[in-house]
Amino acid sequence: MAIELSDELIKLESAAWAEIQAGALTVDTAHAVQVAVTAHAEATGQSRYDIEAALKKRVRHPEPDA
Repeated sequence: MAIELSDELIKLESAAWAEIQAGALTVDTAHAVQVAVTAHAEATGQSRYDIEAALKKRVRHPEPDA
């Protein structure tokens, strides 16, 4: 089953990744990502861990455009 990621999840993780790269990740940003991932998991019945892994892969290691 493919993991569907919302634009909001991608936006939150992108902000967190930018902060991580700048060495400035805040607790508020990290918490917002975790809350959104958990809510998405509960709403879709998918594993929070699978969603988080797919989200990080999508944001941190995007596929090159074909």
